[in-house]
Amino acid sequence: MIPTVVWGTGNVGRAAVRAVNAHPALDLAGVLVHSPAKIGRDAGELAGLERLLGVAATDDVDAVLAAGPRAVVYAASGDLRPDEALGDVVRAVRAGAVVVTPSLYPLYDQRGAPPEFRDPVLAAVAEGGGALFASGVDPGWGNDVLPLLVSGLGSTVDAVRCQEIFDYTTYDQEDSVRHLIGMGHPMDYEPLMLAPSVPTMVWGGQIRLMARALGVELDEIRETLDRRALERSVRTRTMGEFAAGTQGAVRFEVRGFVGGEPRIVIEHVTRIHASCAPDWPVPPGGADGAHRVIIEGRPRIEVTVEATDEDENRSAGGNATAVGRLVNAIDWLVDAGPGLYDALDVPLRPAAGRLGRK
Repeated sequence: MIPTVVWGTGNVGRAAVRAVNAHPALDLAGVLVHSPAKIGRDAGELAGLERLLGVAATDDVDAVLAAGPRAVVYAASGDLRPDEALGDVVRAVRAGAVVVTPSLYPLYDQRGAPPEFRDPVLAAVAEGGGALFASGVDPGWGNDVLPLLVSGLGSTVDAVRCQEIFDYTTYDQEDSVRHLIGMGHPMDYEPLMLAPSVPTMVWGGQIRLMARALGVELDEIRETLDRRALERSVRTRTMGEFAAGTQGAVRFEVRGFVGGEPRIVIEHVTRIHASCAPDWPVPPGGADGAHRVIIEGRPRIEVTVEATDEDENRSAGGNATAVGRLVNAIDWLVDAGPGLYDALDVPLRPAAGRLGRK
């Protein structure tokens, strides 16, 4: 069994605790939290399981890493604290752990990552013998392994489009939804996630990674952005009221150009309520979230994935599949040895030993 720590118990961390607990090769060895209200609580309770797991949450990072866990799922957010997140991850890698995380956007395409992100990780790998694999929570597989797999089913490929279509009505992460993305703010408010160059900073690595796998050279990466205001006030169960006239929907694309044409595109369509921007793409069947891959070519191929978790919540389902990709890579990474890995290095494997397991 591989002793594994989950660091953070928010939307991603809850799913990580459940995934580690369910994996036959992993043993939940610790849970790290930041909130004083979570210290001492059982991991099963924090993860929304119906049973206790016998692992109490702690904020003592030194003690947890000193115990020598073989793996760490770093689930703390890096959106507003990228330097701190990088420091935490480097610390765990230097302690000899295999680390998997969605929190370090620049390392999704680790070969093209800025030196200020890549070099400290490589130094920690050399010093401590650990490893790192970063993949997106949006989820990463929807912007790398799935489109690349599906592209291999066609005769010709003209363009690859990856879509996340999401309604935040049931989401429970108010700071990100309101302030990072701008939902509920006046239309002249510039949210950090939508500022020029930020979408490319977050998703450009996945564009470059797909281009590398497809054997093409990018001319450039460009962004598009469209925003819509709410026509009426709406209220969500977890985040309260969003007023009429404020931002209610966002649509942007990160476009990789090849030969002067946008050939590799990551598109996000997000709403705070289904009534906003109804003419934009919507999930099938009135669902509140879906991930779609469209291969334009011959034949044209379209694959839509819907996942639910935590009482049929599709926002939680997306988090859970992103976490599944990371957690299920841990035993492979342990066998692969020290290094810095990306989605093209780490295979997507069957759920061996997990059929029927709870």
